[in-house]
Amino acid sequence: MKDRIVVSAVCVFDDAGRLLTVRKRGTGMFMHPGGKPEPGETAVQAAARELAEEVGIVVRPQELELMGVWIADAANEAATDIEATVFIAPGTWEATPAAEIAEIRWLDISGPADAALPRDLAPLLTDHILPLLASRAL
Repeated sequence: MKDRIVVSAVCVFDDAGRLLTVRKRGTGMFMHPGGKPEPGETAVQAAARELAEEVGIVVRPQELELMGVWIADAANEAATDIEATVFIAPGTWEATPAAEIAEIRWLDISGPADAALPRDLAPLLTDHILPLLASRAL
């Protein structure tokens, strides 16, 4: 049986409609900004806190829009699943890497559905979020 980590994640877009991805220090995969809730913290509170800590985007928890909850292979931990509650930050944003974030990358998701994606994206993105975002754009 796989271990499971509970996380909150946030989809953030810039004014060109690109999706923000981040790479944490010491890892090779890009994923949503986000992380594990602290004791007593709800999923949406964790999402808002992590967004501010990791990329300097300040959004009140009640402004985040719930996309859903998914289970996916963890990007950086072997034999581990993540249970991710994913939100969208409304509007458009600029981001600056902070805390444990080594690098940010804006992902253009407006291309054709069969366009090649970078190979260093977390499974949550490739298996769940990007297909959902593509279906909404139709």
